Amino acid sequence: MAKKQKYYVVWRGNVPGVYDTWSECEKQIKGVAGARYKSYESRTLAEQAYRIGPELAESVTERQTKGETILDVDDEGMTVVKADTTLPKPELNAIAVDAACSGNPGVMEYQGVYVASRTQLFHYKAEVGTNNIGEFLAIVHGLAYIKKNNIQCILYSDSVNAINWVKAKQCRTKLAMTPETEKLYSVIRRAEAWLHNNNYTTEIRKWNTEIWGEIPADFGRK
Repeated sequence: MAKKQKYYVVWRGNVPGVYDTWSECEKQIKGVAGARYKSYESRTLAEQAYRIGPELAESVTERQTKGETILDVDDEGMTVVKADTTLPKPELNAIAVDAACSGNPGVMEYQGVYVASRTQLFHYKAEVGTNNIGEFLAIVHGLAYIKKNNIQCILYSDSVNAINWVKAKQCRTKLAMTPETEKLYSVIRRAEAWLHNNNYTTEIRKWNTEIWGEIPADFGRK
C-alpha cells in the first residue's frame, strides 16, 4: 500500500509556509532554535492551520487525532474554527479598517472595507506618516462614515493602540511636526475635533487575528 502523503506546516523556521514533503520541511527547521512545525493529512487543513497559527492549531490537535475536521473556511473565505468549539466568529455586518506604512515614518495609507462583501468603502494616503496614525485615522473615518450614512454595524480594528487613542479622543503620536507632516497633522486635528464634537453609538471591537486570520482591510504587505 502506498504511503499516505502528509503536508507539513512550518510556523517558525527559515521560510515559514506549507510544504509537501518532509525533506522540504526539514530544510526549513534544521538548526533553527525554537522551530514550530506540524504535519497534517491534507493540504487544505495544513494551509488553514498555518493561517491561524501554532497556538490555536495545537489546541485542537486532540480532536484531529479522532478523525474530525476541526478547521473550516466560512462562506466569506475566512479561516474559522467550527462553531461547535464555542469560539466566536466575526460579525459580517461590520466595517473593518486597517493601515499600512512603508517605513516608520514613511508613506502611510489606510482603508475601510465592508466585511461581508470585502468592498472598499474609503481610502486615504499620506506621503509621510506612521502606522499608528493610520490606524487611528482609519477608525475615526469609519465612525464618521457610519454616522453620516446612518449605518448600524460593528467597526473592527486590529490595533489596540489606535482603539485606545480613539477612546481618549487624542492621537498620541510622537511624529514630529515638520513641513512634510503639516498636511497630515491637519487631518489628525480634524479627526480629533470630530471625536470631541460628535456622539456615536458604533461599537469598536478588536479583530481577533489569532482565530480569524488577517483583518479584511489588511493591505497584505507583511
